[in-house]
Amino acid sequence: MSEPVIIDGKAFAANLRTRVAKQVEILKAEHDLTPGLAVVLVGEDAASAVYVRSKRKQTVEAGMNSFEFNKPADTAEDALLGIIDDLNADPAVHGILVQLPLPRPLDEIRITQAIDPDKDVDGLSYVNAGRLVAGADGLFPCTPTGCMMMIEDQLGANLAGKRALVIGRSNLVGKPISLMLQRANATVTMAHSRTDDLPGECRRADILVAAVGRPEMVRGGWIKHGATVIDVGINRIPKDDGKTRLVGDVCYDEALERASAITPVPGGVGPMTVACLLANTVTAACRKAGVPIPEIDE
Repeated sequence: MSEPVIIDGKAFAANLRTRVAKQVEILKAEHDLTPGLAVVLVGEDAASAVYVRSKRKQTVEAGMNSFEFNKPADTAEDALLGIIDDLNADPAVHGILVQLPLPRPLDEIRITQAIDPDKDVDGLSYVNAGRLVAGADGLFPCTPTGCMMMIEDQLGANLAGKRALVIGRSNLVGKPISLMLQRANATVTMAHSRTDDLPGECRRADILVAAVGRPEMVRGGWIKHGATVIDVGINRIPKDDGKTRLVGDVCYDEALERASAITPVPGGVGPMTVACLLANTVTAACRKAGVPIPEIDE
């Protein structure tokens, strides 16, 4: 078998951000429309603050308006809901994202479900989940959207005849990616850590999406020869020197012996999440304004 394709998520995401920036240029020039993304951060979680800074930087670089709201950890739930209500009503804001996790005792479900589904660029609302199930247009979670872009780049948009296995059943990744694969005509099986004969299920899959949150659980011998492997897992494990390193849910070195294409960890799926967030914001802005999403040549 030929050498596997290492799917470069950083390069893929950079290309998507470039396309988004070109779309924004067109929207400004032809429709006087500047997409706007609002991010709400509550508390002092260091990782969340890093993510928010990255989102703001990439939003501005794409030529979009960035609105940021940093609130202390003791912010009352009603006050946070009031901010969301204001953003829902603000015509300059086309996308709203509340950075998770929220400090306790804030109710994450109540907060995220308060976002206008047409501005829910994180794709967490029940309305957008229902749209995905129904095969309707909506705003869908960014990580599985990025996974689908990578899969379709390798195999084409029509996956008819392909068997896909999704390991993991989370609302954020597992469930939506399974529905997206079905939309693309793949035959989809959902599995999890308690699935009987999980190695056997994996060996039948032309497309394997691992999103179970267990470091290197999927061994190389589980993978069908020639499969496309999308590793969504991000797990930190100890090294011999006392430090740590990041690994996925798939044993990468072993998988290289059998996969035709694979995402590394880090540098695979992760960079696509923010890029897809920007793309969702452009989509939301165009739908709100009633203008077509600009088509950009590859």
